[in-house]
This record gives sequence, C-alpha cells and structure tokens, in this order.
Amino acid sequence: MMIVRHLNIGLPKRENFHGKEYLTGMCKLPVTGAVRLTTAGFEGDGVGDRKNHGGSDKAVCVYSLDHYPYWTKMLGIKMPDAAFGENFSVEGLSEEDVRIGDTYRVGSAVVQVSQPRQPCGTLAARYGRSDFAKIVSDSDRTGLYFKVLAEGAVKAGDEIILAERDPREVSIAFANRIWYHERRNLEGIERVLSVPALSASWRKSFEELREKV
Repeated sequence: MMIVRHLNIGLPKRENFHGKEYLTGMCKLPVTGAVRLTTAGFEGDGVGDRKNHGGSDKAVCVYSLDHYPYWTKMLGIKMPDAAFGENFSVEGLSEEDVRIGDTYRVGSAVVQVSQPRQPCGTLAARYGRSDFAKIVSDSDRTGLYFKVLAEGAVKAGDEIILAERDPREVSIAFANRIWYHERRNLEGIERVLSVPALSASWRKSFEELREKV
C-alpha cells in the first residue's frame, strides 16, 4: 500500500547550493489541505529547468521516504523535507514493483506512471556532490513520475490505490537497469519501448539507444 505521507509544493526561486546560485523549484515544502492536480502539475508548483523537468509526462514527481534512511547514512546528514524535490513523499513505494503504465487513483485524481525520475545536476549541487546523480541512478532508488489522466484534488494522507496494472511488466527498476547498466540489451530496450504509456522523452531516448545497438 502506497500512501502520500507529504504533499510538497514550491515555485522556482533562486537557491544557493554550496556557493553557486540556481533557479530551481527543488526546495519544495510540505503543505496541508487538498491541492488541485491538473495535467500540468499541482497548482502553485513549478520547476526552474523547463527543458528537462515538468510537462504533462512529468506532472508529479514521486519519491519514497523508505529510501531516506539509506541516504541519511550515506550522506551523513538528516534529509530535508522533499529531499529529492518530489511532490509526493510516499511510503510503500518499490521501484521493483511499480510498472511504467500502472494507473492509480489518488484523492480524486487518476495518475499513470510514465518513467523513472532521472537524477540531475541540480540535485547533485544541492548535496555538494558532483557524483551524486550517478550515485542515485546506480542505487536504483530513483523515484518516478506520474502523468495525470484525470484532474482532481490530492492531500497528504491519501492512499495511492492501484486501478490498473500494466500487463507488459516493465518496472521502474527494469527500465533503470536497461538505461544505466545494460545499454546493449536490445530485447530489454524493445520491452521498454513496448509500453504505450512511456513518456515521450524516454521513448525518444530509447529509440536512439536502439539505433546505436
């Protein structure tokens, strides 16, 4: 059972990460009460880098609180709220179990898994580790994105209820494994591309990877 333990919202602003300034919406904060979720994301929320973040395929960033103890131990710090810039800090999420294309009801909205979350340079800068994006991707603790199939209102404490399981069984962990570790696995690339719900950006990347293989 997955539960939205914290709903995090924040508009882009200038943040100083270890002496360098970034315009980013990564430093989100938990909010109380219901917030409207549209196909473009949550009202009152935003991203700084619109080229690589946001958009309908990445309307909701989701990360598991179950991973926080791992990062606390690895980084030697107490993880802040929305430590990975996520909208949903959830409990019960497993990248091995959640499949691209799975559909869920959360609050009065309906969402669908579109791709893994790709750790970025801004995340690395936040923690002062140039290698942090690679560390996250290698750990398989990446989180994921939802697209919104039906708009609605969502609040902290809402359960994320499985409505329909994608039959192709391409988990977030499997897609990560192919992208980061098995880039010449043509069968695996084709499996990922077989999922209709795969985000446009990941589809393009995997089609280009297939051409190289």
